[in-house]
Amino acid sequence: MSLTLVIRSKKIRLRYNLSKRQLIAAVVVTLGLTLIAGRSTQDPADAQARVSFAQTGLIKQKEEVELLKETTQQQLTGMLMKLGEMQGQLHRLNALGERLASESGLNSEEFNFSELPAMGGPSHDMLDTEVQAASDVMLQIEKMLAQLDSKTKQLQALESILLNHHIEAQSYLAGRPINSGWLSSYYGVRKDPFTGMPAMHKGLDFAGQEGDAVVATGAGLVTWAGERYGYGNLVEIEHGNGLVTRYGHNKELEVKVGDVVTKGQAIAVMGSTGRSTGAHVHYEVMQHGRQIDPLPFVYRKSQG
Repeated sequence: MSLTLVIRSKKIRLRYNLSKRQLIAAVVVTLGLTLIAGRSTQDPADAQARVSFAQTGLIKQKEEVELLKETTQQQLTGMLMKLGEMQGQLHRLNALGERLASESGLNSEEFNFSELPAMGGPSHDMLDTEVQAASDVMLQIEKMLAQLDSKTKQLQALESILLNHHIEAQSYLAGRPINSGWLSSYYGVRKDPFTGMPAMHKGLDFAGQEGDAVVATGAGLVTWAGERYGYGNLVEIEHGNGLVTRYGHNKELEVKVGDVVTKGQAIAVMGSTGRSTGAHVHYEVMQHGRQIDPLPFVYRKSQG
């Protein structure tokens, strides 16, 4: 069996004879080309693979979003707990501030701890409910921080006023440098116990028992704590406004240079060191570097 192909044109005439084997080969090639040409570029298996890949990506994204949601909820819970702590702290600050302002007799309008500070700011619309909730919590926290800042400043101002009043009252010299004992020698010219000659005594002597407490007659800064010629073991305290007190002949010292002492604080133990004939404290008051009579300070009324 054979097949003859004749191709004619005006100038060319071609004739081909195909054997049975060639014909079968041509048919097979033609069918193969037809199948290849008819094969879709979107192979179902390939498409399925692409869909599966997309689904895997979506599942992973969903897991990440759920994790983010869980983390956000945990953070939101933490912020709510912190907000509760801040509210409790604010209530305590309000109570403390109101009590201090009331006890100090200060202007209640100026130190009104129950009134919230004026606040404002633009609002922002959020479509997502959870984002809106987080935003609301953040706004509450910012509001609470502003309130805490306002209360803190009020308390700082109140503290400054009270502290200044306290310092003025504490540094105000008044009273005796002992808790028990008696006034044994006055300020002025007296007979010197060692020479028997008249001599100027620039302080007051308070006699008592060795070991009795010697106390500061006003708050101040210790500028001397040690031995000094004639005074024995001496404590010197600066009180401001040019006033300085001295406490001499102590057996032991309870303070050191640089200490801040309060009114009535024990600063030494009574003794008889230095130029002394018995247990007592030599008490001096100096004003701008010059000894003055301490007696008016001993008998003046305490301030505050």
